[in-house]
Amino acid sequence: MTPGPGERTPSTREIRRWRQYLADEQAEAAVYRDLANRRAGEERQILLALADAEGRHEEHWRQLLGSNIGSPRRGALRTRFLALLARRFGSVFVLALAQRAEGRSPYNADADATNAMAADETVHEEVVRGLAARGRKRLSGTFRAAVFGVNDGLVSNLALVLGIGATGVPAATILFTGIAGLLAGALSMGAGEYVSVRSQRELLEASTPAAPAKSVLSHLDLAANELTLVYRARGMSEDEAEAHARGVLATAYAATGPISAVSPQAPTHDEHEAIGTGTGAALSSFCFFASGALLPVLPYLFGMSGYAAIIVATILVGVALLATGAVVGLLSGGPPLKRALRQLVIGLGAAAVTYLLGLVFGTTLG
Repeated sequence: MTPGPGERTPSTREIRRWRQYLADEQAEAAVYRDLANRRAGEERQILLALADAEGRHEEHWRQLLGSNIGSPRRGALRTRFLALLARRFGSVFVLALAQRAEGRSPYNADADATNAMAADETVHEEVVRGLAARGRKRLSGTFRAAVFGVNDGLVSNLALVLGIGATGVPAATILFTGIAGLLAGALSMGAGEYVSVRSQRELLEASTPAAPAKSVLSHLDLAANELTLVYRARGMSEDEAEAHARGVLATAYAATGPISAVSPQAPTHDEHEAIGTGTGAALSSFCFFASGALLPVLPYLFGMSGYAAIIVATILVGVALLATGAVVGLLSGGPPLKRALRQLVIGLGAAAVTYLLGLVFGTTLG
């Protein structure tokens, strides 16, 4: 397409950049469509709307390119990776990655992108953050127990194995000490998580309005308006509580039957799902602590001893710490590498201190 009067011919660098933007928009739209195919209702509609918005951005770059559009290009590596995950899993981790991708949009600093497109990308980040938050809420209770469990197992049993190993005791003693630490820690973590989660749920349930209160609304005295006290207890000012209570009572008296104003109708979902269940948290914590605590004793299970066993155990735990840190980073929308390195430094640092103490005690006892 020949440029019209007053139009300039785009440079090779601009054409290359626009083509990449076009490919990225196509890939991002595909990610949202794949995610939508795995969801229903409102979430599906939101994801399809995001795909449509990416389509509008795609059209912008098509118009700028004109006859220079060339052959189709592949999107950025991270976007193609997102697309692969969306097709295979469609999980909250994909949404967390998509949130980070939206937050890195280059449109704010690119004069060829419109202000509306830059604004869209900023809003898209918040939309995806909201969708990811729903997924985080659904799994946060059990996931929290799992992460704490595996990290406690990794660090505490590595510290135990290294500390005992540094004293110079036989490898068999280290192995049985590590197994004892695994069982004791896993049982303790499971029991502690069960009690913690059950107690938290019971405290929250105690604050949930009681269902029988809704049946007495039409019998309350309009003049006394005891309902005012309910809303004042919930934090409203006296005037706000009185106005709200009069409106509720007027509706209750006008209706053919009592309405639910003091307490909501029975929820169709678990109001405290972000906390998780006591049993789920306990089982998750037990299993993940045990799996984490198993890694430091693996070299001894396979007959290794001395410094070779210590080095292998440390490497295994280090890799696992990096992996769990990266997963937490992805789920939280933070930088995975930073979270992974932080996890590694803290975990191995604690184990190193215990190993040094073992050396001191071993020298003293020897």
